[in-house]
Amino acid sequence: MTKFGPLSRAAALAGLLAASGAAPALAAPADVALLQSYIGDWRGRGVLIGANTETVVCRMSLTQGNQDKVNYSGRCTLAGTQLSVAGTMAYVEASRRFEAAMSSNATFTGVAVGQKRGGGLVFNLRERDKDEEGKDLNITAQITLQADAIEVVFDVVYVDSGDSLRAEVPFSR
Repeated sequence: MTKFGPLSRAAALAGLLAASGAAPALAAPADVALLQSYIGDWRGRGVLIGANTETVVCRMSLTQGNQDKVNYSGRCTLAGTQLSVAGTMAYVEASRRFEAAMSSNATFTGVAVGQKRGGGLVFNLRERDKDEEGKDLNITAQITLQADAIEVVFDVVYVDSGDSLRAEVPFSR
């Protein structure tokens, strides 16, 4: 089994806070209001399952951005490692969809596509990256904003071995 090093865990933590810098947006008032309804401070506690199971503790802040965007910044702590992420969520009229892009202190970046589901939003991220040893990783994340909660599920799979890392963190205000 592959041991997950600091970059792999950092990539997993980055996915936990995924959603950020989107292109200029012109959105319907209802789309803007839906994004803005999540503005505030959020806290989460969950688990990271890989070679070992570890507790993950996260904080995230969503604030009003420019041009109907919602900015966010967050931090997760896991086994003495901290990960910071930042970005913007927006409805991108040209693409006719919600988008969220992020950057992190672990060199992980990504763009998630969002869709309305029920009264909330679901963002899906799929990326391919390399760990600190150059091994290929498939990274997927689903971020669900529903009612007064945010749920993050994040998976990292080593392409060659099939070994995996999964994080699940529910957030509340």
